[in-house]
Amino acid sequence: MDLSDQRIAVLVDRSFEDLEFWVPTMRLREEGADVVVAGRDAGTTFTGKHGLTATSKVAARNLDADNLDAVVVPGGWAPDKLRRDEGVTSLVREMDAQNKIVAQICHAGLVGISAGIVDGHRATGSEGIKDDLVNAGAEWVDEAAFRDGNLVWGRVVKDIPAFCRTLVSALEQEAAPASAPA
Repeated sequence: MDLSDQRIAVLVDRSFEDLEFWVPTMRLREEGADVVVAGRDAGTTFTGKHGLTATSKVAARNLDADNLDAVVVPGGWAPDKLRRDEGVTSLVREMDAQNKIVAQICHAGLVGISAGIVDGHRATGSEGIKDDLVNAGAEWVDEAAFRDGNLVWGRVVKDIPAFCRTLVSALEQEAAPASAPA
């Protein structure tokens, strides 16, 4: 697997779920992707729910969806903060409009809801946002991880390996050259 031609934003804010941020970030970097950590503002260091830290390098409002291949939204309590920022929801909405990968795990579906991109899609996440997803028009699915169109979903921390496999597979599929007609 080689994602060296991929540029992927991973969103962060205070009280992010440490493993849902760091494991996909490291997995994508392991595959060669250029991972940019983005938040509501640039240069802010956040502490996760379990004490790990991450620093936003750029404000989401300053990212251009044209120059990204995917956006990853980790869970924790951070999505509830991120969803209130128009720069974040605008980026997620534009990535979706361009049919680019939008990956969400655990509580991250809150960002997708606020960006208006979950209606009509299958979705999963923490049981704590099941009603929110359903009320936003998504079909709740209790599975570890899956892809529905350009949306990649992961349920909770224990499902991170399945989420990462699904995410990497989706990025590889999107990067693969289309077969030429015979």
